[in-house]
Amino acid sequence: MEVKACIFDLDGVIVDTAKYHYLAWKRLAEELGINFTEEDNEELKGVSRMDSLDIILKKGNKEISQERKDELAAKKNDWYLEFVNEMTPGDELPGTLDFLKTLKQNDIKIGLGSSSKNAKLCLTLLDMMDFFDVIVDGTMITKAKPDPQIFLMGAEQLGVAVENTIVFEDAVAGIEAAQNGGFLTVGIGNPDVLNKATIVKPSLAEVTIKELESLK
Repeated sequence: MEVKACIFDLDGVIVDTAKYHYLAWKRLAEELGINFTEEDNEELKGVSRMDSLDIILKKGNKEISQERKDELAAKKNDWYLEFVNEMTPGDELPGTLDFLKTLKQNDIKIGLGSSSKNAKLCLTLLDMMDFFDVIVDGTMITKAKPDPQIFLMGAEQLGVAVENTIVFEDAVAGIEAAQNGGFLTVGIGNPDVLNKATIVKPSLAEVTIKELESLK
């Protein structure tokens, strides 16, 4: 394929903020008297904040008002931001910076497609905002992954056709979202978990443009 653009998820692809989400959700779940494990946290990857809260409440067989849900979601986000604000340049995942530089050198457009409402904050703390031509985050979408809306918006704003755009994801819901939109995908992580991706790599350090151009 002719690669003209790459769209990246944030958590687990650019930076490992997944651990911060887990710690914040676990703290909230325990406050609600709900046991929450790392295995449970896998269900929340690529899922919006409110949908994640609904999953946890369902696990604990708890029903609460929308007003209370909003309060709990805000509390979780405050705890998450406490961790995130400690990030500095260099905290991005291995190979990320070099790969983004390579894309720029080859005139390949770069987009971010993240359900996080804190995506711009994270990129600012990492001093990586200038790499991204387009950022579509959780403040801009109305449909959560696995709906392809976020990636379709990204490609449209980049001005690049779906068939010339590759999506990088670490979550099953994210891979499904990209494929539902017609994109080829690179899974970042465990090949057993991300087996529906076009190819899977342990990190961006293992990805080359030549290999991307050979995808079909």
